[in-house]
Amino acid sequence: MVRAENVHKSFGSLEVLKGVDLTVPEGGVSCVLGPSGSGKSTFLRCINHLEKLNAGRILVDGDLVGYRERGGKLHEMSERDVAKQRQSIGMVFQRFNLFPHMTVLDNVMEAPSRVKRENKGEVRERARALLDRVGLAEKMSNYPGQLSGGQQQRVAIARALAMRPKVMLFDEPTSALDPELVGEVLEVMKGLARDGMTMIVVTHEIGFAREVADEVVFMDGGVVVEKGSPSEIIANPQQERTKAFLSKVL
Repeated sequence: MVRAENVHKSFGSLEVLKGVDLTVPEGGVSCVLGPSGSGKSTFLRCINHLEKLNAGRILVDGDLVGYRERGGKLHEMSERDVAKQRQSIGMVFQRFNLFPHMTVLDNVMEAPSRVKRENKGEVRERARALLDRVGLAEKMSNYPGQLSGGQQQRVAIARALAMRPKVMLFDEPTSALDPELVGEVLEVMKGLARDGMTMIVVTHEIGFAREVADEVVFMDGGVVVEKGSPSEIIANPQQERTKAFLSKVL
């Protein structure tokens, strides 16, 4: 479902990604661990072309993201075509980015009805079902400011799912939450994994990665240091850098 090949990304003279490779099969869950500044979030933003690549390529469901290939060269797509591609790539950020002046239900309905121009009645039914799925059916008439951080993040997940994405990207979705609210968001994500959603999760939640991930990827310094099953990487890492990181967070 997602294939990244030799992905490079620089900001000026700062090389943030130095040839990242990653493959996630349909229905697979990949958890990306690593210290701050290792390139994890930048890599995630490259997958839906929020950041442009300097080299390499990323494919989602077999299609190049952000570029078309002509004559052996990559040519960047128009912003309009990129926006259309992004519709199938859901993303949940650290901050919830909900529209404060809209109700919870309207937040979830906004993109499918405005961007995809889907039938409003059908979108409303889907939004209600998604809010029920994330445990917030009774909050759909509330405004974001009336919700806890954990509830707002669950609305953000429902909003991303409303576009019926092929893959969900999570960029440290619990890092801005109070510790007692983390569990409710992780439970929703575990449910998505059980339902077969393809997910790439940048996280510091080692327990979640151990329980849910098919593959754990450890990044540092803009490269993948090692990757493998949770039992291989978390319980028995081979690289000294991975061992040093896990010794501090476990």
